[in-house]
Amino acid sequence: MTTSPTPTAPLVLGIESSCDETGVAIVRGQELLGNAVASSLEEHARFGGVIPEIASRAHLEAMVPMIDEACDQAGVSLTDLDAIAVTSGPGLAGALLVGVASAKALAFALDKPLYGINHLVAHVGVDVLEHGTLPTPMVALLVSGGHTNLLLVRDIGNDVVSLGQTIDDAAGEAYDKVARLLDLPYPGGPHIDRLAAEGDPTAIAFPRGLTSGRDMQRHRYDFSFSGLKTAVARWVETRRAAGQDVPVADVAASFQEAVVDVLTRKAVLACAEHGATHLLIGGGVAANKRLRALAEERCAAAGITMRVPRPGLCTDNGAMVAALGAQLAMAGAAPSPLDLPTDSSMPIELVHVADVA
Repeated sequence: MTTSPTPTAPLVLGIESSCDETGVAIVRGQELLGNAVASSLEEHARFGGVIPEIASRAHLEAMVPMIDEACDQAGVSLTDLDAIAVTSGPGLAGALLVGVASAKALAFALDKPLYGINHLVAHVGVDVLEHGTLPTPMVALLVSGGHTNLLLVRDIGNDVVSLGQTIDDAAGEAYDKVARLLDLPYPGGPHIDRLAAEGDPTAIAFPRGLTSGRDMQRHRYDFSFSGLKTAVARWVETRRAAGQDVPVADVAASFQEAVVDVLTRKAVLACAEHGATHLLIGGGVAANKRLRALAEERCAAAGITMRVPRPGLCTDNGAMVAALGAQLAMAGAAPSPLDLPTDSSMPIELVHVADVA
């Protein structure tokens, strides 16, 4: 593996394949040059969720075309690259294997450093492409279909601490399940967000999980959406059993308000209690309009600056992997070994897999 000095603004190719998007992007320092994404979402929609085998096959088919497209967009060739970055976890095992195998092949063939990246931390790191260098300390709220986490970020390269996480359903998962109850298409988030704008968020008093006095002592920064999902199901079932119409827009608005109320309340609390003047929101659900609006309102009231990447950088993409890889390279972080493994349950404190040999 090459030991040449890292440029001050390295040209890094990032590969993301943790779930159903095949993302490949090229970043120079903090500048996004090319970003190609292929989604297999339509292939999973009829099943109401992601099928790992279908996702893995789709990554195999899309990987080379996405690499070519990213290079074309950036106007560079593979030999111009300074490093390769790839999501090595967490995620679906088979999907991760496709991305990591591709990245290792490129790193070996090109004799370039390889960085195995934590998918969740990459959702934080991508914001440098939107708003520049990350302030520290900073609290990050990550909200997606599979994850809901509160992080304290003191250094994006080596000091990321988990403050709390969901103890059952992730927020995005709850959106999908409630959408199914309301006979809405998969994925449920965009459909509920759209309908909620037409409904009354105060129409139904759905519960706010882990916000009571005792829960706040034991689970101060944790989340729980399973009880909320069950409450929505019971409410809808009761209406239907009584032969009454279900006011879908009101249910969507009331459900969404319960979710974003808890998310923003705990995120702002974490900022206040950890001396963080900035809150970053990332992950696919960060594209939710009501979440952004309420977070901005509460941050402004508390004197906190909110940072949210544009929607296209919130969902899974190669840009977030390349961005974090570039930051690690510029900080002089040790690359990963060429026998880099995948880790479906990679702990969030492990920002990247370094070669300790």
